[in-house]
Amino acid sequence: MNIYVGNLPYSVSEDDLKQLFEEHGEVSSVKIINDRYTMRSKGFGFVEMPNEEEAQTAIKEMNAKEIESRNIIVNKARSRDDTRRDSRRRF
Repeated sequence: MNIYVGNLPYSVSEDDLKQLFEEHGEVSSVKIINDRYTMRSKGFGFVEMPNEEEAQTAIKEMNAKEIESRNIIVNKARSRDDTRRDSRRRF
C-alpha cells in the first residue's frame, strides 16, 4: 500500500521516515518530495508497505503523531487518476 505522509518537518530524512514506519512492519520504499530548484523538502512524502494489514496499522498509529513539534498527517495515498478526476469536478 502506498501511504501519504504530510506536514513533515523539513529536517526529516527518508531514512528517518523509514525507521518510524518500520516500527509497524516492512517498508519497501520511502520517498520525500523535494523542490526541484532548491532541493529542499516540500514537507511531504510517500511510504510503500507491501503488507496491507501492517500498512493500515501504521496509518492508524502514525496519523497525528508529533514529530519535531509538528503533527504529521498519514493516510492512504490517492492515485494520480483519482487526483485528476477530483480537480476536473471543481470547474
